[in-house]
Amino acid sequence: MIVSQQEKRYGAPVVVTWACLSNLVADDAFAARLTLTNVSDAPIAAGWTVYFNACRRVLAGSVSAGFDLEHVNGDLFALRRTAPSPWQPGEMLDVRYEAQFWAISLTDAPLGFYLVAADGRTVDLGDADVTPFARPEQLQRHARDVLPPADAAWRWRENGGLRLLPDAEVGRITPTPLSARFTNARSRLSASSEIMAGAALAGEAALLRALLDDLPDGDGARILLEIGTVATDGPEAYRLDIDPETILVRGAGAHGVFNGIQTLAQLLDADGVLPCGRVLDAPRFGYRGMMLDVARHFASVATVKRLLDCMARYKLNRLHLHLTDDEGWRLRIDALPELTDIGSKRGAARDRTLPPSFGSGADVGTSSGTGYYDADEFIEILRYAHARHIEVIPEFNMPGHARAAVLAMRARHDRLRAQGDIEGAERYLLSDPYDASVYESVQLWRDNVICIALPSVDRFIDTVASHVAALYREAGVPLKTIHTGGDEVPLGAWEGSPRCRALMRERGWTRIAQLQADFVDRCRAILARHGLAFAGWEETALVYEDGGPGFQVYAWNNAWGSGKEDVAYRLANAGYDVVLANAANLYFDLAYAKDPQEPGYYWAGFVETRHAFGFCPLDMIVSAATDPMGRSVPPGRLAAMTRLTAAGRRRVNGLQGQLWGENARTRDRIEYLAAPRLVALAERAWAPDPGWCAIDDADARARAMDDAWNEFANRLGQRELARLDRAPLAYGYRLPPPGAVAAGRTFHANVALPGLALHYTLDGSEPDAASPRYTGPVEAGQGAAVFKVATFDTRGRKSATVVIALDSHG
Repeated sequence: MIVSQQEKRYGAPVVVTWACLSNLVADDAFAARLTLTNVSDAPIAAGWTVYFNACRRVLAGSVSAGFDLEHVNGDLFALRRTAPSPWQPGEMLDVRYEAQFWAISLTDAPLGFYLVAADGRTVDLGDADVTPFARPEQLQRHARDVLPPADAAWRWRENGGLRLLPDAEVGRITPTPLSARFTNARSRLSASSEIMAGAALAGEAALLRALLDDLPDGDGARILLEIGTVATDGPEAYRLDIDPETILVRGAGAHGVFNGIQTLAQLLDADGVLPCGRVLDAPRFGYRGMMLDVARHFASVATVKRLLDCMARYKLNRLHLHLTDDEGWRLRIDALPELTDIGSKRGAARDRTLPPSFGSGADVGTSSGTGYYDADEFIEILRYAHARHIEVIPEFNMPGHARAAVLAMRARHDRLRAQGDIEGAERYLLSDPYDASVYESVQLWRDNVICIALPSVDRFIDTVASHVAALYREAGVPLKTIHTGGDEVPLGAWEGSPRCRALMRERGWTRIAQLQADFVDRCRAILARHGLAFAGWEETALVYEDGGPGFQVYAWNNAWGSGKEDVAYRLANAGYDVVLANAANLYFDLAYAKDPQEPGYYWAGFVETRHAFGFCPLDMIVSAATDPMGRSVPPGRLAAMTRLTAAGRRRVNGLQGQLWGENARTRDRIEYLAAPRLVALAERAWAPDPGWCAIDDADARARAMDDAWNEFANRLGQRELARLDRAPLAYGYRLPPPGAVAAGRTFHANVALPGLALHYTLDGSEPDAASPRYTGPVEAGQGAAVFKVATFDTRGRKSATVVIALDSHG
């Protein structure tokens, strides 16, 4: 049985601690210490196993004598004691081991511990208490890691070039419009303001009315919504004319009117007053998206709708919904109920569930890895997005990243076969039962690839596509594209499959890539029969030879120094439609900074809000950053990279931010990772080209980029984050910790987004919004002093606290 959450919280029999001892024990390996203490008053019988999730593979032969640490599959590991003796009350088990790569943050620590007793009883133990990362050998990945930790002094230096701008020098509209001119005159809107709109704009009028309902009553200007000619191109273009008595929102289409309403909302103050003037606007790129991974951890309908609301405010227009992966299948398919009966559940129960991953826990019912959208819930998301002119692009990842589907269809096969229905059992089978292929995915799975030689795979894809298309029709929302994933198929897949080898012989193929290219071609054909365009990650194009219309590629794997930085440009030049999903700038699941407390991976580097803002979509090499270890990319390598041709530039459809879900167990974490980077993404995808790439002189270009970032940082700190604070949205964006240093007995602090407040204490207590506001250097006074300072928003939420201590002699 699974022990209740109350017992987990208040009576767990084992306390777990973990520490990185050193990252410098060998090249690309670190030493760690795991301690487990029986804090109950009874022995734990021999034969127990402690399971946990870890993103680093334990190295064979490195585990302390007396213990066995087994890699089960994926990120699940099992710890056992080799001696057949009970685990006595108060007894601490000290387990040392080495693992691949390094550990420099909380994200690298193992998590999601649970105990399975000899009698099968399962107890959730939660996450380990992690010893702070403090010593150089805990903060440095290896000798080649020259990137300094993002501590208070580092942030002080990074923030040093920022300055608070007067209100008149801070943009009023985000993303920046094509043109905006305002006068000193004012208009006022109220809850009683009349809205005039035709039937074609009934949805836009309803959203605008909801906005006005929050304003005071009284007289107000009337608002006219209309579709008509706008002096710029594209269906999303709009013109906003604000006069004291009348406000005109004219769009080239309904979407343009909606965009104009978002700008109108930004110009309104709390009393309904806004400046008179004219805004003329249209987006730079037609595709401006966010990808949300709900497969690794499930996100509720409410969480998705909050993201859609945030996206709509900043005129993003695509939600790429990553619905399936190794760790979960999140959409009910009526013809294939096992996909969610099994593939949507994670926990320690071995029957009809997937194993815990990413710390999701042993209890299936309370696991953050359990959940799916039924038809009504998915239709609710579609309609909500459609009302905000956001297209939902569903992704079903295959042929790799498909373990949830593979196991679900294997369970279906076994059930029907046991009933004697052999033909039905094999109708949707995704795996070759005689496959002896040896492989391991990046995420350490050994059985997560679909056997693409089986005709049943095509039938499976067609069935899923048919069901999804029916849901869109029921929602009254057009389905244009299905994303089929296609990334990170591990080397070795299919090589030991008799079915794959037979198909290769039949077709005269000699390379596995030909087999995979055929699968891509079949997927395209299936979707085309449904009138749908095909989309996939860059790997789908790299194994294929024919781009062209109806093949949209998302280019992602471009970490600086990887040698793959220019893949997006090579694909666009070769004829593929490309969405830039560049990891080094647009992976919002990556940690903001090299701070042990910052959640997120960092394999492509650390992605601050400025990295998204400073991205140059059509000449990213001009804005080249350091590699993930903090080293400059050699000029010769940059010079050799492919640039976009004129035709290639036209095939860059737009930009997309990625929010993978491995480290996003909760809504709070999703929102922390998403924003304010999402706002910077919107600026770069919508706003006119800032012209940085046309500045030949490197120093002059750097100054221009610094000035632009300073203005945008002020826009966030003075305007946009305060807007995100307001109900009903009140989005849970990240507040950057302040920079701080001590000079003698004087404390200095600065802020990453000018306009945000800093509050501090000197008595060792935690600062809150009522603590003194930092306005300049603070003297420590006599005796010992502890300076604690944090960044605050208008709701009173605070960032991580920065602590600087002085001794009595300091």
